[in-house]
Amino acid sequence: MAISNEQVERVATTVITGFLGSGKTTLLNALLTQDGMDKTAVLINEFGDIGLDHLLVREISEDVVLLNSGCICCSVRGDLISGLRDLFVKRTRGEIPQFDRVIIETTGLADPAPILHTLMTDPLLTTKFRLDSVVTTVDAVNGAHQLDHHPESVKQAAVADRILLTKADLAGETHSNTLATRLRALNPAAPIYPVHNGDIAADKLFNAGLYDPTTKSMDVQKWLRDEAYDHHGEEVHDHTHDHKHEHDRNHEHHGHSHANDVNRHDDHIQSFCITFDDPIHWDAFVTWAEIFTQMRGESLLRVKGILNLVGEDAPVAIHAVQHIFHPPASLPAWPSDDHRSKIVFITKDLGPQIIRESLYHLNAAVAETAENGTPD
Repeated sequence: MAISNEQVERVATTVITGFLGSGKTTLLNALLTQDGMDKTAVLINEFGDIGLDHLLVREISEDVVLLNSGCICCSVRGDLISGLRDLFVKRTRGEIPQFDRVIIETTGLADPAPILHTLMTDPLLTTKFRLDSVVTTVDAVNGAHQLDHHPESVKQAAVADRILLTKADLAGETHSNTLATRLRALNPAAPIYPVHNGDIAADKLFNAGLYDPTTKSMDVQKWLRDEAYDHHGEEVHDHTHDHKHEHDRNHEHHGHSHANDVNRHDDHIQSFCITFDDPIHWDAFVTWAEIFTQMRGESLLRVKGILNLVGEDAPVAIHAVQHIFHPPASLPAWPSDDHRSKIVFITKDLGPQIIRESLYHLNAAVAETAENGTPD
């Protein structure tokens, strides 16, 4: 499944996010000392008057652009766009060394969605940079409390491609395992790695995107990880009408040992994979996407999928974060003999049944129109 040189040459970009005190800077410092990380440019954000993160990173890497206008979630678009463009221009002019990867570290209070939106939609950035992975650090000691009381921490974990459980040695095995189970229910497809002092091999965190630089190909199965939802009993077929809601299962997993369980922010999150056995009409999917991004965009935390489209031999990959859909990517071939459409969802207060049924009925309507013609 080879792809174009343009896709190969785009700079892999990783977003490191996580709540306050969860070890993002410790992780970043440890990563930058590893072999093969010397060609990494880093963009970090200074929150308020605190510049220690910037100083720590700068001691290791000179290729640092400081986003110093306050909280990244409020001003990310302008700063991030100018920062990445500046890096690219300086690299082209030879003013800074060549880099083959960018790491963006968010503040602990940041909603990562604006960063992902920027990487997915800015016309210049999308031709020069590609989103490779979202890495979220979770404090094993305080993570459960943060998930309970801070919706930002839930979103950071929900949109992750990789979750790092930090300070697990301080939290103890039982507490860490309970939190890991909770995170796995929140985001089944993200591998969870316990990390001590940021010590983890860089290759475990990178190359989680659609493009695999080691094989110069599209790795749909690694990117989609739909088998994780099969394991969790979340796969929903187009002929299935009996669905088990994620928040019900969360209570089954975690019980009611605490009075505030019913108010946990992650009880509102559902993770599931919807599978369509028959090909989908592209017009039906586009109409569905427009309706749901306009009406329920805030509820679509992350969407990934591979579509079998009517009239097309090869599949199309789709990716969305809330109300923003990345331009669809036509793939050279199917990754396996399974040619079903599979769409993975992580949603807030939005269950699989309404999504499945709305797309199913829109597809049926478009199919009927295509077969019979538009009625007078």
